[in-house]
Amino acid sequence: QVQLVESGGGLVQAGGSLRLSCAAHGRTFSIYAMGWFRQAPGKEREFVAAISWIGGNTYYTDSVKGRFTISRENAKNTVWLQMTGLKPEDTAVYYCAASGPRAGIPLNRHEYNYWGQGAQVSVSS
Repeated sequence: QVQLVESGGGLVQAGGSLRLSCAAHGRTFSIYAMGWFRQAPGKEREFVAAISWIGGNTYYTDSVKGRFTISRENAKNTVWLQMTGLKPEDTAVYYCAASGPRAGIPLNRHEYNYWGQGAQVSVSS
């Protein structure tokens, strides 16, 4: 089992920045990739970014490219999501997730085995 503990988030004005952290505990050796998803009220949970645990290959959804950066530090079993240029449409609960071995970086939420508790990000206009 892997436990994911998120921190960060909050309220920020449009154009501002926030950083989310996600610390993994337990059987972290089984992690292949970690990702960030978000879910706005009344909408489905959507993919935001992902990073492979070995190699650090990254992938972003188009709407956050150039504004968000995902990174990880294996020694700390931690992944971050640095968010800049925030927009009101980025308002959502953000979840980190971890997957086991896959062929390629998983982009679908159903490919992730473990989830954090979620962190609220609110962007005012």
